[in-house]
Amino acid sequence: MATIKLVSPVDGRVYAERETLPIDAARAAVARGRAAQADWAARSLQSRIDAVRAGVAALGGMKDRVIEELAWQVGRPTRFGGEYGGVNERTGYMADIAGAALAPTVVEDSARFLRKIERAPVGVVGILAPWNYPYLTAINTTVPALIAGNSVVLKHASQTLLVGERLAEALHMGGVPKDIFQNVVLDHTVTEQLLGEGAFNFVNFTGSVGGGRAIERAAAGSFTALGLELGGKDPGYVMADADIDWAVDVLMDGAMFNSGQCCCGIERVYVAEARFDEFVAKAVNWVNGLKLGSPFDAATTLGPMAHRRFAEVVRSQTAEAVAAGAKPLIDPAHFPQDDGGAYLMPQILVNVDHTMRVMREESFGPVVGIMKVKSDDEAIRLMNDSPYGLTASLWTSDAERAYAIGRRIETGTVFQNRADYLDPAICWTGCKETGRGGSLSVLGYQAVTRPRSYHLRKVKS
Repeated sequence: MATIKLVSPVDGRVYAERETLPIDAARAAVARGRAAQADWAARSLQSRIDAVRAGVAALGGMKDRVIEELAWQVGRPTRFGGEYGGVNERTGYMADIAGAALAPTVVEDSARFLRKIERAPVGVVGILAPWNYPYLTAINTTVPALIAGNSVVLKHASQTLLVGERLAEALHMGGVPKDIFQNVVLDHTVTEQLLGEGAFNFVNFTGSVGGGRAIERAAAGSFTALGLELGGKDPGYVMADADIDWAVDVLMDGAMFNSGQCCCGIERVYVAEARFDEFVAKAVNWVNGLKLGSPFDAATTLGPMAHRRFAEVVRSQTAEAVAAGAKPLIDPAHFPQDDGGAYLMPQILVNVDHTMRVMREESFGPVVGIMKVKSDDEAIRLMNDSPYGLTASLWTSDAERAYAIGRRIETGTVFQNRADYLDPAICWTGCKETGRGGSLSVLGYQAVTRPRSYHLRKVKS
């Protein structure tokens, strides 16, 4: 039987190993979820909400274990405490709005007719979750899917094998039946077979553009609804009237947190000519204050990347840019822990342009290019010069200006004076090669439900 080995970026050892399910066992798991789903959907909405809330609370009780496991699996420093703030915020909000989001639209309820539209669960929801924020990304779809009355089959990334196990353990403790939420370990071949067979009614995938294309190909002809959050190359634009200190603090944190391995991390910054030198100088000072090292060291603010091959992509992009004329501003002497493997020092590049991969392709690591711009039009053109469209971060004291610029940017979310944040009240979505569909907010419930219409004539005449 095939196995998946999780190699820890901390020390290169195999931290966990799990056997993958063969196709017949995978089909059986989906079948159990489908068989159990009707009874789960027949429960009251409040009972489903209560079970999900209790499950997330049980996950909170595992905090110490989960934080340590995250450090071993993806290298995130333990000082940051896991993903509990976002998990609790998103769960709480989606539970709070469930009644309104799932309420029927009543067109007529008279003595003669009942005409209304309900939101019905789609059935079995498949979630293919990524490793970078493994709990948050899984929660985004798991919570509304379960609350809406679906069963869920979760396949987590090979780098975060233990995350699915913890989620299953916690949700079952909270009262979600075992067949309603299942964690499975699958290889790509079995996953693609299930997709091709139409095993799921809805599939949410978060990952690379290449992965998204593979999902679409595998599901072609099955009529399976897909939600895809793929790549990103999110820009920041700092205008002349921006609070530079605040902009540097937020944008550099957005570029470097989690070693730059954030879906909506800042990967390129455009700065008004008049403030460019000031911004760059303060950004360099900010990044030089980071400490690269073991995620178990309380002083560490930058752990290893999740795998050495991810670090190699960033090193390659950076080296190519420097060879083409980019100037690196961070001295390697500040980061002697960079070992040429998973431990990667942060970098700021200037003298960059859009002929360089580092300014066009997703880096997903602790490197950011900063360019000088002369006008809003130039900044908008450069921000749109990307195959991706997830978020854009605008820095100005003028909200009307930010709104006007934001409407011209090809992106899913526009931020003013903040970055790298998912507001559960606002739909999380993207455009272009970033994907399609949306999660969170009222619209997040629409992804995991379908409309069911009623036109009931109560009398003959």
